[in-house]
Amino acid sequence: MPHTTPERDGQGFAVRRVMGQGYGRGMVVSGGFDLRVEPWIPVRLLTGEPTCVGLCELFERAHEVEDVEVPVPPAAAGLLRILAPIAARIAADGDERLDDPDIAEDIGGWFDLRKRVLKAERFDPDAVEAYFGRQDLAGRFDLFHPERPFLQDPRLRAQCVDAKGAPNPSGVNKLVMGRPTGVHGAVLFGHFTDTAPVPVPAAEAAWHLIAQLYYGPSGQCTPRRITDKRAGSTDAAPLRKSVSYFPWGPDLFTTLVLAVPRPQDDVDWEAEDACPWEEDLHDPLEPLPPLTWPGRMLTGRFRHAALLVPSQDGRTVTDAYLTWSTHEPPHKVRDPYQILDRRGDGDFQPREADGARALWRDLDSLLLKDSRQDAQRPPALERLPGGLLPRLRVRAYGFDQDGQQKDSVWFKATSPRILQWQEENDLQMAYHVKRCHTAAERAGERLDLAARIAWKIATDSSVDPSAKAKIKLDARKPGPWASAALTRYWPAAEKEFWHLTESGPTTDRVERPFVDAALAALDEAIGQANRADIRVARARHRARGLLLTLLQPSATD
Repeated sequence: MPHTTPERDGQGFAVRRVMGQGYGRGMVVSGGFDLRVEPWIPVRLLTGEPTCVGLCELFERAHEVEDVEVPVPPAAAGLLRILAPIAARIAADGDERLDDPDIAEDIGGWFDLRKRVLKAERFDPDAVEAYFGRQDLAGRFDLFHPERPFLQDPRLRAQCVDAKGAPNPSGVNKLVMGRPTGVHGAVLFGHFTDTAPVPVPAAEAAWHLIAQLYYGPSGQCTPRRITDKRAGSTDAAPLRKSVSYFPWGPDLFTTLVLAVPRPQDDVDWEAEDACPWEEDLHDPLEPLPPLTWPGRMLTGRFRHAALLVPSQDGRTVTDAYLTWSTHEPPHKVRDPYQILDRRGDGDFQPREADGARALWRDLDSLLLKDSRQDAQRPPALERLPGGLLPRLRVRAYGFDQDGQQKDSVWFKATSPRILQWQEENDLQMAYHVKRCHTAAERAGERLDLAARIAWKIATDSSVDPSAKAKIKLDARKPGPWASAALTRYWPAAEKEFWHLTESGPTTDRVERPFVDAALAALDEAIGQANRADIRVARARHRARGLLLTLLQPSATD
């Protein structure tokens, strides 16, 4: 860490001036928690060494960093959306920057500029220093700045009050995802209660602040009084219940440059682009500012407002305000890191996160072009540099939630180096992956049905177990075999999938390994001891027959 010396500004507010050759050299650093230099982002270096860095060091050493290791995946997904527009401000070749709207008018020219930026293999330290040392951004990266705390609204101190005008904070437990709130809150990751909240280290509070702004709930929230009315409801955050996919390079520099979204048509090209820390606070009662690229597109769609309450020494957060930031209709924009799935009505919506769904099951949607299927590939995975494709992986961050208050599970997953199989680069392999994925999904769906039917036959004496008899299932009573069988099936199917892709494209049918995996999973779910029962034996025979029909030629026509 850089050496610092304490000073005081004109108002007596404590500051530190970074000395020597450290990261953020020569900057005036506030006495709060300045995210430019405080080590709040866990990373793993290419040497394998874990460390924590601030924003300046992150960009100056991005070529030395292999991975970002923020342990809260929704915070990591949000952080990358914050880092991408900063990277666009810093990444340049001569006088041409990746966020220049004049260059963006020619999409081919913009991709050429990105190639030249990547050839430099690192961010220019002077460009990093110039951006984070901008006078107009002084204090804007301080987590606890009294006037402009990072990604927060200091007006909440006066606007989130009770009927008597006393402060009405939301509580630190409301900030930290995974902690219980209220009387009946479930304890997921520790023993915390509203009556005995535990302060949060400032670095962790920054993670959860970002997670709340991108994945926070809808519905009732801490009331905010701006007019005579105290409004106390908010909309869901822009990424709620979604999964994000990023091209993942061999080092963080490559990852961040590729994370800069390509110019899109559905933004306002006349208005000046800005991120929240680069512009004045927005009036919550006014119309939303125009959506611009890349800053507001990635960091300007929040529906929540937050304010952290620090401890006296500024090293922990003891309380927090969480409320609504606007009730204006949200801007519609294509998120660059999401798969869009076609709904029944023909419209597209972001693919929802599913904690039980492994990343490999999404590979066909990441490799094939939009026009060939009912899913649209994330724009961030389009037109990737051909020379880098053999070295690129896909990183997924997801948060399995409902649309309102329930949070189930978050996850992070990284694929092997599969982007070299994209349709534009290797058409045969892309379609081989699709065939294997389709076969695996069909076997999984049929296994679910077969196991439910088997349970119905085994437990309902009025059911005819013969193959031609129709069986009516009750969705509310699936029985235990389906869940148990699928739990066993999907890990086995993944092994078969990678085995089939390792062997390369083939014209042979690929259904057999997945059907065999489904048959084995069915037998394990039913159990050896149960098969002696005549009804169970008949149920198993009927279920196996349903699975084996997938091997008939007509099953894949």
